[in-house]
Amino acid sequence: MSELVAESWRRYLRQLQLHPLRTKAITSGVLAGCSDAVAQKISGIKKLQLRRLLLIMLYGFAYAGPFGHFLHKLMDHIFKGKKGNSTIAKKVLLEQLTASPWNNMIFMIYYGLVVEGRPWFLVRNKVKNDYPTVQLTAWRFWPIVSWINYQYMPLQFRVLFHSFVASCWAVFLNLKARSAATIAIKAN
Repeated sequence: MSELVAESWRRYLRQLQLHPLRTKAITSGVLAGCSDAVAQKISGIKKLQLRRLLLIMLYGFAYAGPFGHFLHKLMDHIFKGKKGNSTIAKKVLLEQLTASPWNNMIFMIYYGLVVEGRPWFLVRNKVKNDYPTVQLTAWRFWPIVSWINYQYMPLQFRVLFHSFVASCWAVFLNLKARSAATIAIKAN
């Protein structure tokens, strides 16, 4: 079994080296799909909603993976040759003030319009009501992840690390939403 895992990892690394954008996009899509499958099960959905799962995978593949690939390349270009905690802090700050708000907004719009199929006015109202809380919550968690990512992860693994943590984060948010809904039902 360990030989199979080691060989799979070697092949993955080879693909990452030969086709970094494609490999990161596929990885992000697969991890997003796994996260959504777990989230659906946790939320009590009896039969896996395949359409939702595929649309979440599409988001990871077409947007999150490529965005992360180019974001980290840009960060390394902006801060080329600069190292140390000060540089990492600047990267984290820049990411949290630009990419984080943008990505949260895009995901909320995509989820509402594409995944849930809601009309624009409902999605707009949901974003207007929920976005500040979502972004403030993200700013409590993601700067730590970004710090670890910039401090310890080589460039080629940053999207993989971020996608993995994002998958865990999505499951956590689903659990939190489910427990809040359970509390509300019990209160009524």
